[in-house]
Amino acid sequence: MDELVFIENESIDAVPFTTSDIVAEFSKNSRESIMRLIRKYTQDLQEFGKVRFEIRAMPSGQKAKNYHLNKEQATLLITYLDNTAPVRKFKKELVRQFFSMESELYARRLERQNGKAIRLSMTDAIKEKGLSPHFYRHYTELAYKSALGFTAKQLRDARGIKKKASPLDFLTAEELAAVNEREQQIAMLIRLDVDYQAVKELVTRQGVIYQTTLKLPKTATTGV
Repeated sequence: MDELVFIENESIDAVPFTTSDIVAEFSKNSRESIMRLIRKYTQDLQEFGKVRFEIRAMPSGQKAKNYHLNKEQATLLITYLDNTAPVRKFKKELVRQFFSMESELYARRLERQNGKAIRLSMTDAIKEKGLSPHFYRHYTELAYKSALGFTAKQLRDARGIKKKASPLDFLTAEELAAVNEREQQIAMLIRLDVDYQAVKELVTRQGVIYQTTLKLPKTATTGV
């Protein structure tokens, strides 16, 4: 299936979008006609947010704008096209992919919210036992490595996560669920007075919960 909907980064707060090039290609309209429509109805589109774009190189060597359209903007733009068979087919698939992307982001946000209470339970357990502050980092790294197979730093580097951002905001729903499960286990073991080395051995022996990949996120350069 052709990919029609994208996100600019893997953040949990990312906004799904399609592009003017995608609209042109899959609605079987020329790129020039789609660009004319966008210029003509820019004010209409801006009612649903800033109309962003990236600059890309054309086969001719020239540079051109490729507009990023959120769900509302894309839906509106398509209403200005003739309702041909290719346009109808494109509309249906675009709706499906926007819905799928938004559903995944919602699931991630829900799992992230659930994880906040679990994270607090683990950090509270460390504090209650009077452990050194260093154990916050040790147990956090253990949770990531034993849940996903990689450290937080490896995830940061692979997904381009800025230093001040939480890696948790860049995990999929499945990855978040795995980290939440492991942190819950660790919190329980700490409260049972199991020391760090024993906790590490126990969770490592269980194996990685969800072996993730370190694929780079699909990013796009935007302008105004």
